[in-house]
Amino acid sequence: MTVVPKTMAAVQLVGHGGLDKLVYNGSTPVPIPDAGEVLIKVTACGMNNTDVWVRQGAYGTEDDPSAVSTWRRKGNTLTFPRIQGTDAVGHIVAVGAGIDAKRIGERVMVDFSIYNRKDDSLADIDYMGHGRDGGYAQYMALPAENAHVVDTDLTDIELATFCCAYLTGERMLERARLSAGELVLVTGASGGVGSAIIQLARARGAIPIAIAGPGKEQAVLDIGAESVVTRGDGDLVEAVDRASAGRPIDVVADLVAGSMFNDLLKILRPEGRYTTAGAIGGPVVQLDLRTMYLKQLELHGSSQGTRTDFRRLVRYIEDKKIRPLVGGVYPLSDFHRAQTDFMAKNFIGKLVVVPD
Repeated sequence: MTVVPKTMAAVQLVGHGGLDKLVYNGSTPVPIPDAGEVLIKVTACGMNNTDVWVRQGAYGTEDDPSAVSTWRRKGNTLTFPRIQGTDAVGHIVAVGAGIDAKRIGERVMVDFSIYNRKDDSLADIDYMGHGRDGGYAQYMALPAENAHVVDTDLTDIELATFCCAYLTGERMLERARLSAGELVLVTGASGGVGSAIIQLARARGAIPIAIAGPGKEQAVLDIGAESVVTRGDGDLVEAVDRASAGRPIDVVADLVAGSMFNDLLKILRPEGRYTTAGAIGGPVVQLDLRTMYLKQLELHGSSQGTRTDFRRLVRYIEDKKIRPLVGGVYPLSDFHRAQTDFMAKNFIGKLVVVPD
């Protein structure tokens, strides 16, 4: 029988700001699972851009894009201190009322979404690491329905690379209705979500063309990109046309935005679809509406994923249609270095944090 301690180590976000707002606390109370919940001993947790943007308060408001604001612009659920970390993997060590004790011992991957609705709508979604504590800790409590056993021989660290990035990417492609044989242009292709989209596109039978930074071209090809455009190397529209051998681009899956946004719309074929879940190159963009309406384009915003998307992701993992890309592993106590390296973006795939 596992003995659960009273306190644990965790990284707590104590306010908006710099890395100093992330505090390693070795005396954090271990959560007690409520009715319908389980407690997991965390063995690995992947890192994501959302962690950084929430810490920085970089989401702005609809009235002021530069205002300090968190992920939910309305109905904020973030309180301090908060333990971030969405991509948790671990082993169930205790259960709350109403949950079968036979679940103790299961290795699970956490679906980090707080759905707040019974249907598959994402209209009122939140997530663990924001609305409640997440996985940058030794223990984590969560609803039992969000703790999923995955039939795979992947390690805990490998399994922790999937959830947020791949679920986000799958939702983007689902919203854009990407289908077999279509061409999808992927920006930020060497990052967690971008590299996920390349694999997820292949799983659908689609053909991914990647935009990646200098020096990352071969790595992106190895993931499954059909061809690669080096970011910042000449005219983007012309470069993509060469990379696709003149074939029209059906879908743009964009994680960068910034100054390239309007060119991405130019690249799309008439009646093409644009989908985004991030803007690491800058969230406020220039849009020539004539490009949008004369080409009859669709623009889709996307965030997280539905229960159905998550189940599909688990099937992809179990069927080995997607593979983990571990870009680095860090101890929880060295979290500042982990997030500094994460922000530098000199890696392929996902960085993972493990309890000391």
